[in-house]
Amino acid sequence: MDEKILKTMEYNKIVDMLAKYAQTSLGKMTVERLVPVSELEDVKRLLQGTDEAYKVDRLKGAPSFSGIMDMMPAVKRARIGGTLNPHELLGIATTLEGSRRIKRYMASIHEEEPVPLLFALSDMLSEQKALEDQIKRCIDESAEVLDSASAELAQIRRELRGGEVRIREKLEAMIRSASVAKMLQDQLVTIRGDRFVIPVKAEYRAHFGGIVHDQSGSGATLFIEPESIVAMNNKLRETRLKEEREIEVILQKLTAHVGEQAELLGYDSDVLAQLDFIFAKARLAREMKASLPRMNDRGFLKLKKGRHPLIPAEQVVPLDVELGNQYTSIIVTGPNTGGKTVTLKTIGLLSLMAMSGLFVPAEDGSQLCVFDAIYADIGDEQSIEQSLSTFSSHMTNIISILRKMTAKSLVLLDEVGAGTDPAEGSALAIAILEHIHSLGCRMVASTHYSELKAYAYERKGVINASMEFDVNTLSPTYRLLVGVPGRSNAFAIAERLGLSAQILDFARGEVKEEDLRVEHMIASLEENRLGAEQERETAERLRKELEELRKRHETELDKLTNERDKRIQKAEDEAIAIIAKARSEAERIIEDLRKLALEEGASVKEHKLIAARKELEEAEPKRKKTGPARQAAKAPRKIQPGDEVMVYSLNQKGHVVELAGSKDALVQLGIMKMKVSLDDLELISAPPAAKTAQRIVANVKRTRDENVRTELDLRGANLEEALIEVDRFIDEAYLGNLGQIYIIHGKGTGILRTGISDYLRKHKHIKSYRLGNYGEGGTGVTVAELK
Repeated sequence: MDEKILKTMEYNKIVDMLAKYAQTSLGKMTVERLVPVSELEDVKRLLQGTDEAYKVDRLKGAPSFSGIMDMMPAVKRARIGGTLNPHELLGIATTLEGSRRIKRYMASIHEEEPVPLLFALSDMLSEQKALEDQIKRCIDESAEVLDSASAELAQIRRELRGGEVRIREKLEAMIRSASVAKMLQDQLVTIRGDRFVIPVKAEYRAHFGGIVHDQSGSGATLFIEPESIVAMNNKLRETRLKEEREIEVILQKLTAHVGEQAELLGYDSDVLAQLDFIFAKARLAREMKASLPRMNDRGFLKLKKGRHPLIPAEQVVPLDVELGNQYTSIIVTGPNTGGKTVTLKTIGLLSLMAMSGLFVPAEDGSQLCVFDAIYADIGDEQSIEQSLSTFSSHMTNIISILRKMTAKSLVLLDEVGAGTDPAEGSALAIAILEHIHSLGCRMVASTHYSELKAYAYERKGVINASMEFDVNTLSPTYRLLVGVPGRSNAFAIAERLGLSAQILDFARGEVKEEDLRVEHMIASLEENRLGAEQERETAERLRKELEELRKRHETELDKLTNERDKRIQKAEDEAIAIIAKARSEAERIIEDLRKLALEEGASVKEHKLIAARKELEEAEPKRKKTGPARQAAKAPRKIQPGDEVMVYSLNQKGHVVELAGSKDALVQLGIMKMKVSLDDLELISAPPAAKTAQRIVANVKRTRDENVRTELDLRGANLEEALIEVDRFIDEAYLGNLGQIYIIHGKGTGILRTGISDYLRKHKHIKSYRLGNYGEGGTGVTVAELK
């Protein structure tokens, strides 16, 4: 991309803003090298990285890049044999630690919320834990070489500390003596040039031996090394030299290890720079309230509420523009300071940002194109030095654009043809625009010439646009109106400012009739547009109100449905509880009847008792998750004893035995009698007049019942459950007058088979039993013959 175009579009200011969000010098250097990309797939990949980083930053926060530095200068010196100092080695160690921390952070994020591009990038970081530990074992956080770096260094430093202690003890003993103390300026031990000295008054220099190493500014104090500790200081100096040589050896060894990993460290440095750069783009997007644009390479551009990123948010007017679909060129007309130049720069700058992998300050759904180049002629580039007029400057720039542009370029021209005679300038502007348009470029041009309005109206693929101007306030609104050519508004402004009507009428008379018709047409279009916008705003407001109303009604309906389901559920639970209680009571009564039949020889039909129990079991309502409430019983009619009725709560038919008061009736349901509310009853039929109540005779008669089962399948049941079922099954078969029954228990472990055989052997109704023959189920079936 041409550097001049980037400067014209103020792209460098966006780069400067982005650099502020980079956390490391590596990231800042990557930002400084940022340029737009002209390949669609590359742009999509750059935007994908920004999108993933934006997601991570929003959900979990960006990773910390603390401790990471540019280690490449040090790594390069290590590779060629130089020795790194402790600060450089410590920087490499902290960078390796930060790299390892970021790699693990991105891996944990990827498990929760997939970020494939960032995960793949961070996964390329090599974990140099061994090198990191080696450096930290030798160098502390203050970049000092530790005693633990080597056994030799530890021994040397012990000697140093011991030598310093011995020298101090000797000097302190000396300054405490009365003969020496009177010759000292201060009773203290100090150091000059790595040698221990004491401050001696200048007048006692002749009486005090030793070596003078320094004197005070006034000359009154001499810093003297007593002759008695010269040898000790010399020894200490030799030990310090040994320490320096050992530290140099340690640093050389560490540097050699760094040099061995130079290639991997260089690669890690590049990856860290990219990660910091990507997260800087995400933070800039958050600051701008920018969104991810959809990209294409077919020349289509659609901005929804696009904002110039360098204009304060409280001042910028959003831009809605579409280019490259029904029309490929836009001619913008309107007065000066109306915002035409800002419009051109917004389109160009947002395109450059998207091509650099940056989010753009526009609403979601905006689309931008990857152009092979963006060319612009914006602003006055007059040069006194080169003796170029404004017109010449523009023409020189435009000629350069015409030579370089292709069908995949975006061309932005501000005040095309300006700076010369209007007639010639407009003709030249039309010719230039026609040439660019015929080549297939995407173009946005601004102009003052009214002739270009007619050109845009007549030429296919070209459309008029204007910057809105409020005549009432005599100020521009900075809104771009696509499809409406601009008006001069000169007469309206002059009239509002107080110019006499006589002068205005004369001026209007000088305007050609054709120009007046054009102005009237534009005024009519403007009036229609304003009316249409008001109607659209009203329709949009009504649509939003209806949408809110629909949502509110849906919410209320959901509440009512849930409440209804809860009430149905509660009613069913209560019904089930009532039936369970009734069944328990009926079971108790049946059991009492059985005992009575056995004790007193009453002839109650057993199979009727079983049938009654089944009817009770079937009377339990099935639970429903949703659905309308059960229809209520019909209004009570006059019911008499002997009537056949339907009991709604039990879903059973019965006969009224007698009325129990004015609200209840005693109803015979099979063998049970229940007191039921008259509201819960519906009359089915009345008994014939001559019909009398039948007397129930309790004679036991064994007859064959076609519905009695001949087989019982017990597979999967435990022995206790199985014996209860076998007992019930034998009773039904006996009362049903069956001769032979089949009990299916399966082969399995044989527990069921053995338990059932023992039970049958003792049962009073069983004549004999055997295992099934071939074709009857073999050992998985027991065949029993009833008495």
